[in-house]
Amino acid sequence: MSFDSKIPAGEMNEKWNDYKGHVKLVNPSNKRKLEIIVVGTGLAGASAAASLGEMGYQVKSFCFQDSPRRAHSIAAQGGINAAKNYQNDGDSVFRLFYDTVKGGDYRAREANVHRLAEVSSAIIDQCVAQGVPFAREYGGLLSNRSFGGTQVQRTFYAAGQTGQQLLLGAYSALERQVSLGNVKTYTRHEMLDVVMIDGKARGIIARNLITGELERHFGHAVLLCSGGYGNVFYLSTNAMGSNVTAAWKAHKKGAYFGNPCFTQIHPTCIPVSGDHQSKLTLMSESLRNDGRIWVPKMKADARKATDIPEEERDYYLERRYPAFGNLVPRDVASRAAKERCDEGYGVGTTKMAVYLDFADAIVRYGKIEAGKQGNDSLDEATLIKLGKDVVKEKYGNLFEMYEKITGENPYNLPMRIYPAVHYVMGGLWVNYELQTTIPGLYAMGEANFSDHGANRLGASALMQGLADGYFVIPYTLGNYLADDISTKSIPTSHSAFEIAEKEVSDRINALKNIKGTKTVESFHKRLGKIMWDKCGMARNAQGLQEAIVEIQQLKKEFWADVKIPGEINSMNPELDKAGRVADFIELGELMCKDALDRNESCGGHFREESQTEDGEAKRDDVNYSYVSAWEYKGESEWQLNKEALSFEIAKPTQRSYK
Repeated sequence: MSFDSKIPAGEMNEKWNDYKGHVKLVNPSNKRKLEIIVVGTGLAGASAAASLGEMGYQVKSFCFQDSPRRAHSIAAQGGINAAKNYQNDGDSVFRLFYDTVKGGDYRAREANVHRLAEVSSAIIDQCVAQGVPFAREYGGLLSNRSFGGTQVQRTFYAAGQTGQQLLLGAYSALERQVSLGNVKTYTRHEMLDVVMIDGKARGIIARNLITGELERHFGHAVLLCSGGYGNVFYLSTNAMGSNVTAAWKAHKKGAYFGNPCFTQIHPTCIPVSGDHQSKLTLMSESLRNDGRIWVPKMKADARKATDIPEEERDYYLERRYPAFGNLVPRDVASRAAKERCDEGYGVGTTKMAVYLDFADAIVRYGKIEAGKQGNDSLDEATLIKLGKDVVKEKYGNLFEMYEKITGENPYNLPMRIYPAVHYVMGGLWVNYELQTTIPGLYAMGEANFSDHGANRLGASALMQGLADGYFVIPYTLGNYLADDISTKSIPTSHSAFEIAEKEVSDRINALKNIKGTKTVESFHKRLGKIMWDKCGMARNAQGLQEAIVEIQQLKKEFWADVKIPGEINSMNPELDKAGRVADFIELGELMCKDALDRNESCGGHFREESQTEDGEAKRDDVNYSYVSAWEYKGESEWQLNKEALSFEIAKPTQRSYK
């Protein structure tokens, strides 16, 4: 199988243009003869299906939700980056590129990141043309705000529902192609295997989640846009249906898995409240624009936050990282919060939380509003009311969400937050063209590893998903299909489809026939605890070695004692989840193996054995400047392949935000 990154030659800022100028093309009449399968309808999947349908390809779009617009991209809150420099504060394509490579702790491929920065501005233009209601300044220009890891304002946003608005834009484009007959959607369908013919991906086996029926679908190429695998930890900010199954099936058919241990812990989540929880809620990083993060200076301080005077508060991010303050990258902010709580300064009933306080911002905005009115003598209560109105306009839906969940009014009391699993930087290994090691099989958005290195900067996931779907895959897929225009549609009666369907059917039957005593949920919870405790915010060799053994034992127990009620040939959510949890268990083992192999700290991967004197991540560029690309060899057996990373422009340095 090919392990060629296919990075174009030439100067960094010319690679993408040069590639587009020399890429093979498929003429319009031939596009109508080619069938494309797109799995997933989030930003990457919806934009890819809409773009390819517009170009004339015959597209089949699959999602396990009841509607394409229910994809998890809709949950993204804070914003999307683009190097338009509307604020005239020094932004540029180069600075967006550099911030992203640095933010990823120099574990991303430079060429992919530079291309992402180049197309970022076009994404905003595309979305505005679709009617996405980005926030605007008084004069009509699109508004920007700051996100972590940058010193410029480049994040475009639509209140606290940016993902929803962007997805509705992509969904509208997708539905237009459906009405034109270029795209056919299959909702409530889950991909359960890739069909290989002559070494190429030629289709999928999907299960109709309503009837339980297995279906065969042919495609000249298959695009996986199935999102991330954060739910391997059980508790995460992901939708409960988010899973790794589509990517994992591809991995077991030969697609290498890249950097599986790189997991992002988001610092701004509502803390765990008890064992009853099955999901965590994210509070947007945009809140760190105006909110200040602090803990009491006194350990185990039981006073209410509003009773603790200013001089007895530790604004620890501002103290430790004065240049970036509360807007340090997510990995840095998360570890800092954990460190304060571990040292005994945590707040709330569990003492595993810190405060995110808007009191100063409310007063500041109140004074600005008073100044607009030409009235400098307003009393404090009026100033606070004016300030709250501004904050409500900027962040109101986020504040409402927090109050509904916690029962506390964040306008009057500081929010309590703590880090939680959010995004994964790992995923299927892809080359510059977004093609996996299986010819004809592509991975896009969070399903691939390519653009974020060891840590994702805020507001770059939406950017990557839309870049891949709108502006990258239309070129790179054509380059592959140009050599495939003489291939006729292969009937799904082909033996490869029959064999793949039988393998899927046998596995489903094996799961259903276990007839054990323990629920699927109980196994998922146990896996999540192992992963969080030993492959979570901090990892060490002993813990990872223990985790691998524990997960292997958990897998044996799962296949011997899981209980799945209901029938196969009907709607059966427990059976669906059982298959996903079985894949999570196997993935968890690989994640721990990858974390054990990478004996350095970088981004979201923090090995306790590798840290500086003041507790910061300590990279080892001599030995670990590579992408870990794992090849599946058999049960609990993988081979490590290394894609060496070279840096022509963003030379690796010790990452500092001080």
